[in-house]
Amino acid sequence: MSEVSVTFEPERVSIEALAHLGEGHIAYVKQVRSEDVPGLFPQAPKIAPGLKLFALHAADGTPIMLTDSREAAVANAWSNELQAVSVH
Repeated sequence: MSEVSVTFEPERVSIEALAHLGEGHIAYVKQVRSEDVPGLFPQAPKIAPGLKLFALHAADGTPIMLTDSREAAVANAWSNELQAVSVH
């Protein structure tokens, strides 16, 4: 897997352009706490507090999946022909 680094100059990117950036091509992986799951995935079963999980989101922020490993989130992105990027 290759890492891609992109720097944006916010004053040069419109809100509309930013909203569509990577649509259908890029997904991002973000570490989340189990306490945040109900807000991201309302249909998810109750999860014990204090767990570190990983959420895969579409470029527009739509949650795609939740897992307990970053590797599984990246693999899911690849299986859906999406380039995974990390968000810190």
